Amino acid sequence: MDLRFKDELATMPDLRHRLRRLRWFRATFRANAKAVTAACGLRYEIDETRLTRVFLDWVETVESQKDFARVNRGDFIVFAAGLVLRELIRQNPAHYAGEDADAPASGDPALLEIARFWPEGFLYTNYCISAIAAIHEQEFGHAPALDACVDDLRLWWSYRENATEMPATAVAFLDRFLGGEPNWVVPDMAQSRKAMREALAVPGDNAALAYRA
Repeated sequence: MDLRFKDELATMPDLRHRLRRLRWFRATFRANAKAVTAACGLRYEIDETRLTRVFLDWVETVESQKDFARVNRGDFIVFAAGLVLRELIRQNPAHYAGEDADAPASGDPALLEIARFWPEGFLYTNYCISAIAAIHEQEFGHAPALDACVDDLRLWWSYRENATEMPATAVAFLDRFLGGEPNWVVPDMAQSRKAMREALAVPGDNAALAYRA
C-alpha cells in the first residue's frame, strides 16, 4: 500500500465523523485517487452517481450495526471501512483510464505490480486502509500494522477473484491485510467478528448488547 494519503487524511479534525458526510466522503475519495495517480501513475475516471450510491448504501448498513461501536470501537472502525470496501467493489464507481506519463512512478516494484494487476481494487483498498490508519492515529495514537501479505500478488489474485464474485469477502481480506483474524463465512456481520465475540463474552453492559444482537 501507499499510505502517504493517510497523512493528508489525518490532518482533518474529527475524521471519523466527517467521513460519514457525503461531501467529505466524495472529496476524500477523489483526493485518494489523485494520490494513487501521483504514486503509481494510474489514472481513474470516477462516476459520482455510483460513488453517492456507495455512500448511501454504506451508511444504511453501518447504522444498522452501530451498537457494536460501543463493544470495541477500534475493531468497529476496521469493520466499517470493510463495509465501505464491500460497497466500492460491488458498485465499482472508479474505472482505470490508463497510465499518466507525467506522474512519477513509485520505486516499489511490488506496489506497482499489484496496482496494475487490479487498478480499481487497489484504489479502493488503499482508500480504506488509509482511512483506518488516519482514524486510529487520531483516536488511539497509532495506526494498526499492515501484514506482509498486503504485498503478496498471489493473495491479490484470490482477493480479486473472490471479492468480485462475492463483495462481502472484501471485509475479510481487509482484516487479513491488517493482520486480523478474518471471518470468511459471514464477514459483513459485526457480531461474527472475533474481537466482538470476545468482548461480548464479558459480563455487564456488553452482555446486554450481545442479547440484543
